[in-house]
Amino acid sequence: MSMTAGVTPAGTGEGGIVWSILGQTYKPVAHSESCFAFDTLFPPGTFVPPHIHTMQDEFIRVLEGQFDLFLDGQAATAKAGDLIRLPMGIAHGIFNKTEAPVRALFWVSPARGLYTLFTRIHNVPDPGEVVRIAAEHEVNFLPPPG
Repeated sequence: MSMTAGVTPAGTGEGGIVWSILGQTYKPVAHSESCFAFDTLFPPGTFVPPHIHTMQDEFIRVLEGQFDLFLDGQAATAKAGDLIRLPMGIAHGIFNKTEAPVRALFWVSPARGLYTLFTRIHNVPDPGEVVRIAAEHEVNFLPPPG
């Protein structure tokens, strides 16, 4: 798949696509074989539990708000303007523990099957089913601590 030249207007997803994934909003803004970028909105109290992308590097530019992070076994915080770098194979979790929403631009390289994964888990209410489907797309969630 090759990317077409153009502008994705602010606040929209390519082709009008908006995914709802376990309380968060994801909008694809660019997609090709080499890269997949998506805008996100994490309401207060939402999160993506620790997981590993086995075949992708991931990046997050925080646009508004603050994320608390689990990065390779360590706690970290990223606020508006910060860039989070997540090399492939490194466990990471993303949490909005604040009272305000967090907006961020995420992108992965290469794209692999992440776009398809988001299409499949859109509106899936069961976190266990999301975890099962994610494993089919090279995203492996870690078991809860304990």
